[in-house]
Amino acid sequence: MGFKKTSDVIAVSARVVETVANTFTQHEIGLQLDALNNEIFVVLAVDMALSPPDALAGTDTETIAQLSTTSQTDISGYENSNIITRTERVIQSGTFTDFGAVFEHMAGESPQATLDYIQIVATPDLYLSMKGQNNANAKACAVRIWGYRAKADASTYAALVQSEVLSS
Repeated sequence: MGFKKTSDVIAVSARVVETVANTFTQHEIGLQLDALNNEIFVVLAVDMALSPPDALAGTDTETIAQLSTTSQTDISGYENSNIITRTERVIQSGTFTDFGAVFEHMAGESPQATLDYIQIVATPDLYLSMKGQNNANAKACAVRIWGYRAKADASTYAALVQSEVLSS
């Protein structure tokens, strides 16, 4: 792939809070990439901190968050190639009066150092989204993204932008 690193590793942090409990909410994270110079952001690692769902006896609750390269209209999954990472927390207690069992799926951490990078972002923004289900209170998610800026050659940049935009 044709790109050259132009910065040291930087960390980008953001937070999204549901506007109302159990409502899809999205926060735009501006990377301020220079499209005229084919600037890209190479994602090395991501860490997400997601609020736990409310523990309500007799009610299944969950919180889900995702980080994507394009704007989304709802929570999706890894089948969407623009999803960089996704995490969810669930309390299943629909038939229990003692709050049931807590389950957590944390794909919010990045793969180990066996990969050179986990995603290349060519469009100027990232999007942190979240949504709860059956919670009494609004939930939040914070994210920290480590990566570096790079300059792509023209054909690589065009292919990356096209891939992101067409697969959204």
